Amino acid sequence: MDLFSRSWTALRTAVAGLSDEDFGEPSGCTGWLVRDLVCHLVIDAQDVLITLATPAETEPTRDAVTYWEVAGTPPTGDDPLDALTVRLAAAYEDPRLLMFHLDDVGSAAGRAAGLADPRLRVGTRDVVLTAGDYLSAYVLEWSLHHLDLVAYLPDAAPPPAEGLARSREMLERIAGAAFPASFSDKDALLVGTGRRAPTDAEKAGLGKLATTLPLVLG
Repeated sequence: MDLFSRSWTALRTAVAGLSDEDFGEPSGCTGWLVRDLVCHLVIDAQDVLITLATPAETEPTRDAVTYWEVAGTPPTGDDPLDALTVRLAAAYEDPRLLMFHLDDVGSAAGRAAGLADPRLRVGTRDVVLTAGDYLSAYVLEWSLHHLDLVAYLPDAAPPPAEGLARSREMLERIAGAAFPASFSDKDALLVGTGRRAPTDAEKAGLGKLATTLPLVLG
């Protein structure tokens, strides 16, 4: 849960450091500008608040790793929810308003996470898991989206190294195989989730794992 807070704080801090012009740059998410990604982070923060306020009585059915479902095809940006996010982001017009909303809702989500009992069972997406596992799963979400945020913004602050390392560990457990030691944590996440294609040398190093990539998480 501490790593959730550090990863989330780092991501929100990186957004707070953006210029108005940065919001119009592309992000690492297919079809989304930086402003669209930031709007998605507002929705993510709302999801965290909703989930932590939705206790469940039944036994957990998922953990931090099995929370993630792997889709068969990469996103194209045409999904109705993705398209809605783009329209919502455009409606803000002034990037400062979007930044304010993320800071407002995001801070609340961070406080709620800090106050949550990690043993609390919560329900989301028709599954049950502990609050600790739910927040651990979101370390992967924050790390990937932090990489998306800075994909075309070389001066923006990168995600915390410990968050990348934990996210790589989770992605390897989802994949059922480890990435080669020659891969940095960042490259393992980018290649593993299809955010960039592997080089020929990387593909050779991946071996059989290359046939299972990318892992499109949802």
